[in-house]
Amino acid sequence: MVQYGLIGNPLIHSFSKKYFIKKFKNEHIFNVDYENFELKNISKIKELISRNPNLKGLNVTIPYKEKVFKYLDKIDEKASKIGAVNVIKILNNKLIGFNSDYLAFKHSLQKWISKDFNAEALVLGTGGSSKAISQALKDLNINHKFVSRNKNKNYKTYKDIINDPKIILDHKLIINTTPLGMYPKISSMPNLPYELITEEHYFYDLVYNPEKSEFLKKAEKNKARIKNGLEMLYTQAEISWELWNK
Repeated sequence: MVQYGLIGNPLIHSFSKKYFIKKFKNEHIFNVDYENFELKNISKIKELISRNPNLKGLNVTIPYKEKVFKYLDKIDEKASKIGAVNVIKILNNKLIGFNSDYLAFKHSLQKWISKDFNAEALVLGTGGSSKAISQALKDLNINHKFVSRNKNKNYKTYKDIINDPKIILDHKLIINTTPLGMYPKISSMPNLPYELITEEHYFYDLVYNPEKSEFLKKAEKNKARIKNGLEMLYTQAEISWELWNK
């Protein structure tokens, strides 16, 4: 039986296994399985693969999208440029890294925002997902800044945004790439001056469970347009399947 799976830690929030098992059933794809492999440390990846010789592909989630790089034999050019991998193809015992987050987000965003959108964006978070989002924004010619909890000359901090209302007012697209608000910690959210949000704002949350995070609820209350990460998730899953089977 051909096997696929997901690596990360923790995986309590994961949607991938249910999605692929349902896909296999609905599309009559036989002799395949999909499992969650919760790794305490990314260094266990080689051991995981040797223990599962029928493993042909992996999805990669928090916190290993960047840490997995040194265990790969080859990295797709776009994934290398982004600096994060969320899909691994296993071919002839070689691990090949790709990034499907980038294409999925780009596709999803293009469908959602108006064609004449010309405002700037804030990307909340500086992890692996944020790098894919940043590359997509660059390719769509949307200027953006990163927001981090930690002080860095390249990033804004949440404190900066609280102290300077102009930042929120000047950035009409706000994208949350952090796990804040994700099940089971659904009451958490990025620390922003939500009272400054207007109907001109677009709030995109990569979180999909719950369907409407506190981040999105706060934005919606102020008439902003909102979108969760479910469409992006479905799209990146299908891209993963194509990469594994091409």
